[in-house]
Amino acid sequence: MHHGETVFVDSGAWIALALTQDPNHEQALALWEKQLGLGARLRTSVPVILETFTFLDRNAERDVALAWRGAIEGLRHFQVLECTLADVRASWAWFERRDLHKLSAVDATSFTIMRRKKIQTAFAFDHHFAVAGFRLVG
Repeated sequence: MHHGETVFVDSGAWIALALTQDPNHEQALALWEKQLGLGARLRTSVPVILETFTFLDRNAERDVALAWRGAIEGLRHFQVLECTLADVRASWAWFERRDLHKLSAVDATSFTIMRRKKIQTAFAFDHHFAVAGFRLVG
């Protein structure tokens, strides 16, 4: 990763950052600090925000989910990208790929948004991002 690169943050990375008991927590923290140090322009999407908040609310506590929401609102160089109806329609094409078995709809929309926004790098622990042709931070 180079200085000022745009990085898409997936739900798995947000969850690993928020939950100390997550098996990827320590790695996520190290990668996060590295990205911040390199001045990464962090992006995520509306579906990722909804998926992450719902996961934290259901699997931790509401206070954890609300604290996460508050933390992301204060980030510098951070933007939440919209997911349009055109993105949803275009995302269905990802499901035709046999190498993306058990792909989630949120990941498919993430790939579509990343392509539309010309984002090549993902902060994710989901192998689907690499299979789809994106670089993973690390």
